[in-house]
Amino acid sequence: MNGERAIPELRVTPDRYLPARYAGASGDFNPIHIDGEFATSVGLPGAILHGLYVMSLVARAATDEAGGDPRSLRRLAVQFRGMSFPEQEIVVSGRLAAEGPDDGSELIELEAAQGETRVIRNASATIKRS
Repeated sequence: MNGERAIPELRVTPDRYLPARYAGASGDFNPIHIDGEFATSVGLPGAILHGLYVMSLVARAATDEAGGDPRSLRRLAVQFRGMSFPEQEIVVSGRLAAEGPDDGSELIELEAAQGETRVIRNASATIKRS
């Protein structure tokens, strides 16, 4: 990533029960997320995390950079590029890439990785600090 300044990394290790809790919160009960046996029967290495959960970590990293107020996140775009799994650390990193137009907003380029797998790439967030 090109940019002027790295933002603090966000490191999260989702516990084994996170997919079930996230399914309850989101209403996405696709068994590839909550049933490891089913997931392997359809060719996956095991139950995988919800992509939107990982996207929420990217949003959190951007919001944290803006001081923690969720209203500071004005726009978020991501590309889902890999699978992620419970009980393995996810690292979200990013850089301030540019200042926005006259409204004082800033553009952050981000990605989320789990080990060598870049789960989310080419993410961008526009924040406006309060």
